Amino acid sequence: IVFVNRSLAMEKIKCFGFDMDYTLAVYKSPEYESLGFDLTVERLVSIGYPQELLNFVYDPAWCLIQYTERFYILNTLFNLPETYLFACLVDFFTSCSRYASCETGFKDGDLFMSFKSMFQDVRDAVDWVHFKGSLKEKTVENMEKYVVKDAKLPLLLSRMNEVDKVFLVTNSDYKYTDKIMTYLFDFPHGPKAGTPHRPWQSYFDVIVVDARKPVFFGEGTVLRQVDTSTGRLKIGTYTGPLQHGIVYSGGSSDIVCDLLGAKGKDILYIGDHIFGDILKSKKRQGWRTFLVIPELAQELHVWTDKSSESVTGLLQLTKTIRSMFIS
Repeated sequence: IVFVNRSLAMEKIKCFGFDMDYTLAVYKSPEYESLGFDLTVERLVSIGYPQELLNFVYDPAWCLIQYTERFYILNTLFNLPETYLFACLVDFFTSCSRYASCETGFKDGDLFMSFKSMFQDVRDAVDWVHFKGSLKEKTVENMEKYVVKDAKLPLLLSRMNEVDKVFLVTNSDYKYTDKIMTYLFDFPHGPKAGTPHRPWQSYFDVIVVDARKPVFFGEGTVLRQVDTSTGRLKIGTYTGPLQHGIVYSGGSSDIVCDLLGAKGKDILYIGDHIFGDILKSKKRQGWRTFLVIPELAQELHVWTDKSSESVTGLLQLTKTIRSMFIS
């Protein structure tokens, strides 16, 4: 389902851009969130948190009660495990007799642990799991368990590439990107049955890894070329023309526009991060944007389930009252 909050003339779009994680590569829920949750718990225990935390089990049905003054914006589904984990920590220390609760945290003798420090520990642990830990390694070890594979993806990108340019911009490194994308395009045929198989790189005009969004949409970083045979970066800055099949590392949105020969208004960029993918690309470059919200799919069931009859009735009553005042 596509919701539109601003009109868009698709015939004016010359380039379609995609993020990878939670956009082209959809991770299975709750399996993937559970993996991130478990690895983060292990990291917290390794830096000194109680061993009892290892008994925590991720609950995908848990819902978040937001604070009004002290809050942290959750931008993507990657934030779900850490959100639930922080709630588990607060619940654990509240119910544990070794710790005394106070207004801003917990005390154990002369030691004080604030809610703020706990939250920062969780944030640091999550970053460690993503950038230095084994999350990506364990993901690629069992693709079928953690990554959704859709045979219609090659057909979609092939059709888009027939009429417009298509590019990929992801913060992931090349080795991880290559393994994920190879799996997503691992079919015995090409875009259609009976057509020859094509490598995933052939579906894109420009491929950028290590983008470091949202910095990518501002000053950016040095644009380098990836040696796809080794996964290493070639020495020096890439200054050549656009070449099909080349994988770039870093760079900026300005450089991508130059390579594509396009202006901001010519581009529709599709991603799942409202800040890193959507707001910055639109504000700084004028790109048209398409926000993917996987978690909204479950919310839409409210309108189709039988239990939503009361909600439908309430909406109808609201419309009736509104029409009475208008007339």
